[in-house]
Amino acid sequence: MGPTNVALVKLFRADRALREAQERLEAATKNVRVQERRVTDLAERIKLAHTRLREQQSSGGQLELDVKTREARIEKLRAQQAITRNNKEYQTFLIEINTEKVDRGKAEDELIKVMEAIEKGQAEIKDLTTQHDAEQAKFTALKNDIGQTVIRLQAQVDELRPAREAAAGVLPPRARQPFERLAERYDGEAMGALAKPDRRREEYLCTACNMDLVPDVYNRLHSRDDMVCCPSCGRILYIPEELPPEVAINSRGKSEAREPRVTTSGAAPRARRAKGAEKLDPTERRAKGRFGRVLDAAQGESVKIALDAGEKPVECDVTIDGRPQGVYKGRSAEHLHRIVSLRIEEAGLKGAVEVHEKPQPPEESPAEASASASDTPEVVAAQPADEQGMAQQGIGQAGDNASH
Repeated sequence: MGPTNVALVKLFRADRALREAQERLEAATKNVRVQERRVTDLAERIKLAHTRLREQQSSGGQLELDVKTREARIEKLRAQQAITRNNKEYQTFLIEINTEKVDRGKAEDELIKVMEAIEKGQAEIKDLTTQHDAEQAKFTALKNDIGQTVIRLQAQVDELRPAREAAAGVLPPRARQPFERLAERYDGEAMGALAKPDRRREEYLCTACNMDLVPDVYNRLHSRDDMVCCPSCGRILYIPEELPPEVAINSRGKSEAREPRVTTSGAAPRARRAKGAEKLDPTERRAKGRFGRVLDAAQGESVKIALDAGEKPVECDVTIDGRPQGVYKGRSAEHLHRIVSLRIEEAGLKGAVEVHEKPQPPEESPAEASASASDTPEVVAAQPADEQGMAQQGIGQAGDNASH
C-alpha cells in the first residue's frame, strides 16, 4: 500500500486503541456514576417532598385560621341572638349560626385531610433521608475503592491520545477528514479489511459489511496510493497483514500453464485435458441492478457464516421467477435461499426464489489416477523394449550368417 493508506491504517489502529481505553475507563466508572445518579435523584426527591410539605403546612394553617374565625363568628352571633327582642331577629341569627356551623364543618374536614397529608409527607421525607444517607455512604465507598483504578485507566487514555493525534497529523486533510467522519459515524470502525473467502478464486469482500468487491480492488490498494472505499458501507478499505500478494493473487493458472504438455496420444491424456479446461471456465454472468446488489450481499453474509463455522462454501445456481441470475456461493443451498429471500423482502422486491446447489465434477479415485498415469509410460517404455528385442534378433541373425 502507498504512504497515505499506511498512515490511514496507523491512525485507524491508534484511534481504536484510544477508544478501547476510553471504554474501559467508562466501564470502570459506570457503577460510580450510577450510584452518584441515585444519590442525586434522592436529593431531588427530598427537595420536592420538602416543598410539598411546606405548601401543605401553609394550607393547613389557613384552614385552621378559618375554623377559628368561624368559631368566633358563631359565638358572636349567639351573643346577639341572646339579646334579641323578637322572633324574627332570633330566627335570622339562628340561620346565620347554622350556616357558619356548616362552613366550619367543611373547613374542619379539609383541615383533617391536610393534616393527614402533612403526616405522610413528613414520613416520606424521613424515609427518603434514610435512603439518601445509605446511598451516599455506598457512593463514597465505591469512589474510594476504584480511585486507583480510575487513575490508572485515565493515565492510559492520556498516554494513547498523543499517539492518535500524531498519526492524524501526518495525514493530509483530504484523507483525514473522511476518516474522522466515518469514525464518528461508525463509532471508531472507519476502515474495513479485505478478505478472500475462497483461496482458489480471486474474489474479495469487505469484512465490515460482507459485500463482494471487484477483483481489481487488491491491485489498486497494493500498487497505488488511492483511498478506496467500500461501495456498500462507505468504509475505507485496507489490506490486512494476513493477506500478502502471494495469498491474495491467484497464480494457479500460471503454474499450470508452465507444466510440460503430454505429447503421447490416447484417451487418458485427452480426458485429463478436458477436466483441466472445465476447471478454468470463467464464472457465469450475474444479475445487475437491485437484485444484483441483494444477491451479492446475501452471498457475502452466507459465505462469512460458512467460514466462521469452518465450512467450505458451495456454489449454487440462483433463479428468480424462473430467470437465471448466475452462480453464487453460500454455506448451503438452503442457507443461501433463506438469506436471499429475507434480503429481497427487506429491499421491497418481489420474486419467487429458487436456489440449487451446483453439481461438482466427480473427483478421480486414487486407483483410476494411478492407472491413467501408468498408461502412457508403459506405452512409451514398450516401444524401446520392442526395438531393443528386434535389434538383438537382428544381431543374432547377422552372427549366424557370418558363421555360415
